[in-house]
Amino acid sequence: MSLKPQDARALEILRAPGAQPDVTQRELASRVDLSLGRTNYILKALIAKGLVKAESFSQNPNKMGYVYLLTPEGILEKLSLTRRFLVRKYAEYDAIQEEIALLEAELSGKGL
Repeated sequence: MSLKPQDARALEILRAPGAQPDVTQRELASRVDLSLGRTNYILKALIAKGLVKAESFSQNPNKMGYVYLLTPEGILEKLSLTRRFLVRKYAEYDAIQEEIALLEAELSGKGL
């Protein structure tokens, strides 16, 4: 599976381990507003690409618990995705500002 670099959800998933490495997939799915299955699919792809590694809790009574850690490659990919995300969002912001200015000009021209 190849993830699109501009995928905001992949960025959100890459950001999660830094904030809370022991986040469950269910909590992560809720946080990024995806189904549990889709979250699992993306996490497996990130692990396969070497961007995230999953280590099981050795002292956790629930042996299904995992800690998700970014690899050095994962940190670089997260930075790259963040840069691309910001470029896209700044472009959207500029377009919205232009549209607002045009709408305000229309309103003021009609005397409303």
